[in-house]
Amino acid sequence: MVTIFWLGISYLLGAVPFGLLIAKVFCKVDPLSQGSKSTGATNIARTCGLGYGILTLVLDVFKGWFPIIVATSFTHSATFLTLTGLAAVAGHMYSVFLNGKGGKGVATTVGVFLALAPGVLFWSIVVFAMVIIASGYVSMGSLCLATALPVFLLVSGHFSLLILALVLMALIFWKHRDNIERLRAGNEHSWKKKKE
Repeated sequence: MVTIFWLGISYLLGAVPFGLLIAKVFCKVDPLSQGSKSTGATNIARTCGLGYGILTLVLDVFKGWFPIIVATSFTHSATFLTLTGLAAVAGHMYSVFLNGKGGKGVATTVGVFLALAPGVLFWSIVVFAMVIIASGYVSMGSLCLATALPVFLLVSGHFSLLILALVLMALIFWKHRDNIERLRAGNEHSWKKKKE
């Protein structure tokens, strides 16, 4: 019962659409009908401004970090922590408050691994930043971060977290399928092009 209760709480926290709330309250816009139609930080930054995008990012990271931190206070079971992380990210991606819609899960995944494996996360973020600087595509950086996590976990010997990282990578790729098509077609939104 405790497991089911905590997974439900983790899902509901992940499902809170902070990006939507921020955009509607402060910018009077609906991010679900603009840009990438996502409640994630990148779309909020694009439709509402960088400051609000950063605020959304922090809150979305928190949604992944907090359930894991609480869970590790009463268990170190890899299975339980894996399920907690999946519940939080699934809540963000498929929010009950948005009829199954939501963000793309990258920031909440970052929060999960910030709590579980901060060293591995650091190097994955380095990859993320390098790809964005080189390409100008946040989506490509996000996909590379999701791919780097299981690779660095494997290299560093964090085998108990591999299943979690692989499942989240698959979910992130699925959520980015439209971005992947735009990248292939050469018409994905680029911050680099915007600056130029």
